Amino acid sequence: MSRKKNYALKLRIWIEEDQGPFLGIGRVTLLNKIRETGSITNAAKAIKMSYRSAWQLVEDMNLRSDLPLVEKIHGGPTGSGAVLTPEGERLVKAFEKVQEEIRAHARKKIRTLFPKQKS
Repeated sequence: MSRKKNYALKLRIWIEEDQGPFLGIGRVTLLNKIRETGSITNAAKAIKMSYRSAWQLVEDMNLRSDLPLVEKIHGGPTGSGAVLTPEGERLVKAFEKVQEEIRAHARKKIRTLFPKQKS
């Protein structure tokens, strides 16, 4: 007797522009952690990334986007930190929505390949 197999169609999406990858799940995860922690340093620690790598990704996204995605806060009563700009918030939300729509479509399509499989 053969065991029942459960197949899934896995996808990774990202947005590219002339200079290469611009936004994907890794960068979106970093942006979400910046929103949660209010800091590039703490966001980097949370996703086990070096501060230098996180800072370079933020700089890259800010330079390549029409509008900055992250604003760095220097000093002040609560110290230094970082926040997502309205454009950063918009892009994260839109990317996550598109990603879920594509994944939902993939879940439907896997049933055309394996019609006897239960979802």
